[in-house]
Amino acid sequence: MAVLVIAEHDNATVKGATLNTVAAGLELGKFGAGEVHVLVAGHNAAAAAAAAAQIAAVAKVLHADAPGLAHGLAEMVAAQVQALASGYSHILFPATAAGKNVAPRLAALLDVGQISDATKVISADTFERPIYAGNAIATVQSLDATKVLTVRTTGFDPAAASGGNAAVEAVAAVADSGASRFLGSEIAKNDRPELTAAKIIVSGGRAMGSSDKFNEVLTPLADKLGAALGASRAAVDAGYAPNDWQVGQTGKIVAPQLYVACGISGAIQHLAGMKDSKVIVAINKDAEAPIFSVADYGLEADLFVAVPELVASL
Repeated sequence: MAVLVIAEHDNATVKGATLNTVAAGLELGKFGAGEVHVLVAGHNAAAAAAAAAQIAAVAKVLHADAPGLAHGLAEMVAAQVQALASGYSHILFPATAAGKNVAPRLAALLDVGQISDATKVISADTFERPIYAGNAIATVQSLDATKVLTVRTTGFDPAAASGGNAAVEAVAAVADSGASRFLGSEIAKNDRPELTAAKIIVSGGRAMGSSDKFNEVLTPLADKLGAALGASRAAVDAGYAPNDWQVGQTGKIVAPQLYVACGISGAIQHLAGMKDSKVIVAINKDAEAPIFSVADYGLEADLFVAVPELVASL
């Protein structure tokens, strides 16, 4: 048997979350799960398949090409993976919006349980996953013949994007069921790094007070550091920042090299989304703010004074 990783891609390139998921598959290989294969299901996606073949330690890339797979519609992708599932003991998806959309459908089609947000491989059938907003870690075992998992990307260092030389094998695409169709998309354009892939993130909380202050104070710091901008749920709910900037349990899970939290109290919901960051810097005038409990460096200060001083010194 082998491990099948479902690639997340845009028909031209493979997204970073796929590399972390491949790393989880390689961990399974250490426990006898076999080699790692990657499925690229798309349309005119030969470039993405070629990029997947370059990922270090990937043994084979399966390329399914059809117009119905162009936009990654969950019904089509789940059916495509189901058609290939019999050859695999483990099927892994990144725990992203796309992966979480497809994996439950596949698990239902295969009549197996799903293990969500796996952060550690203990054995071929046993995994760790966070529960209660990351305040506890559950050890779960699956006895299903085919194990369907979503992989929390912050739990695994990414596999190298180059150095591999896997064979690309064309597989038959499933027929379009007509269960759903793509109507259009509105893509937010941003010159900054994508939040979940950024190495540095500057985040603001409700203490920012307004969207104008958010941009006035934090944007110069993000520009200096080459960072992505993030926000707490409270800041997003107050309208200070757009939804796609939200970091936390109900937002995006991130683990950058540096996370700068400005005016963020550190509610459990937010900590669940960023506490795996390599270095956490907190700026808050409340000495009792929970964010200081996870911060590597804490500055008890008024952010409206401290952040501009920090920008001036960089």
